[in-house]
Amino acid sequence: MKRDLVTISDLSNAEIEEIFHLADTYLDEMGAGERAHQIRGRRSDAEGYLMTSLFYEPSTRTRFSFEAAMVRLGGNVLGTVDPVTSSAAKGESLADTVRVMQNYADVIVMRHPSEGAARAAAEYVEIPVINGGDGGHEHPTQTLCDLYTLYRENGFLRDLNVLLVGDLRNGRTVHSLVYGLARFGANIIPMPAKGFELPGEVTRRLQEEYHCRPYAKEELFGGTEDMPQIDVIYVAPGSSLHMSAIPPQQREDAAETGVNAARQPLAFDVCYVTRLQGERLSPGQKLGVDYPVIDTQFLRGKRYAETRVLHPLPRVNELGYDLDKDPRGLYFKQAAYGVPVRMALIAKLLDLDPFRTAERPPAAKIYSHRQGMPCGNARCITHHPSESKHLQPKFWLVKSSRMLARCCYCETDFEVRCYVDLSSRRIATDWDAAAALPASDVVLFASEKDALAAGFRPAQAEGARRPA
Repeated sequence: MKRDLVTISDLSNAEIEEIFHLADTYLDEMGAGERAHQIRGRRSDAEGYLMTSLFYEPSTRTRFSFEAAMVRLGGNVLGTVDPVTSSAAKGESLADTVRVMQNYADVIVMRHPSEGAARAAAEYVEIPVINGGDGGHEHPTQTLCDLYTLYRENGFLRDLNVLLVGDLRNGRTVHSLVYGLARFGANIIPMPAKGFELPGEVTRRLQEEYHCRPYAKEELFGGTEDMPQIDVIYVAPGSSLHMSAIPPQQREDAAETGVNAARQPLAFDVCYVTRLQGERLSPGQKLGVDYPVIDTQFLRGKRYAETRVLHPLPRVNELGYDLDKDPRGLYFKQAAYGVPVRMALIAKLLDLDPFRTAERPPAAKIYSHRQGMPCGNARCITHHPSESKHLQPKFWLVKSSRMLARCCYCETDFEVRCYVDLSSRRIATDWDAAAALPASDVVLFASEKDALAAGFRPAQAEGARRPA
């Protein structure tokens, strides 16, 4: 069965570790002498294989590192670097493009401005699809590079204190990264630019699905005037948070979650910097003058003495050039690691070096119906003019403090207040009963008003109830 990489959730922890170990092998065999983080030479593993790179948005590192990876494996590359030069400029749908391209290549790497585009593409073709970034959704291969850099440089991921700086709302690299960090037991410390905080659905997933414990800054170590933009720290399950004193009322909780007061003061192991995602801003949205800048002046003090600075690049003004010669700056090495990591990923997805621990989660029940609710995210691929004619919105249900429907493409969550049982064509809110019905018999709606407007009958009073 073919495998795709659309989100970091498409890989288990064991599979990610397999990719890292294979990347280690490539570096051991092909490392460039003193610059051992760079790959030299060419293997023959992928001889006879072709990769196509479909990039509907600008890219330097992702595209070139993927193409270098394929060539270093012994394969070849077909690619388009500008949608204006392809049939997309004529209005061709993504569906048609990828179905044609699978006749020419063995694996597709794509970047697209619409969130969920990579998932849609993966549904259309029988060859692996790798997401090189889809709007503000995710960038899973960048997360593999980020995690690998930390693994390679530190030897471990658990217990790392990771400071995330900049545009955390629109940065797709951050959205993938926080899930990966949580899964491997690292602690997440957001320091967003004002107005660019992590989206609510990301923080909800961190807490409810990845079981991170949120602590207000004051709860753990007082006001700490030198970190005014930090409000909360997410402590991963079983992780140890390196920090100073904990108030007595917090010690019991701290002991349960592994918070550790042994290190003085709170120390940052990693500072992950992101630029302002100007291409994702809403019309008229402006940035204040207080966008954080990370440079040697910012990194003064004991808490930053051993901090490793990462950045997915490109940088604009948020990362000081004075860090280029500072041993704490790892961003160019981080970019170099993209080649062996992507070599390993390609080898795994093409079965050149098959996964040995293929752990697949049980398939979720998918709800999809033309009369049902659309995805409420305007940037979702289901709203793209060339795709909406044939791409039907699909959701699975997420149990939370309220019933949520998660788009199968862009993974945005929306509250769903009722459904229609097609056997009776009545509106209902008994979610236990809905779970027992075939997915094809259930139509989801954001409200009863929407269901009534679609022509369905009101709920029977004695059978209707709201989700808790």
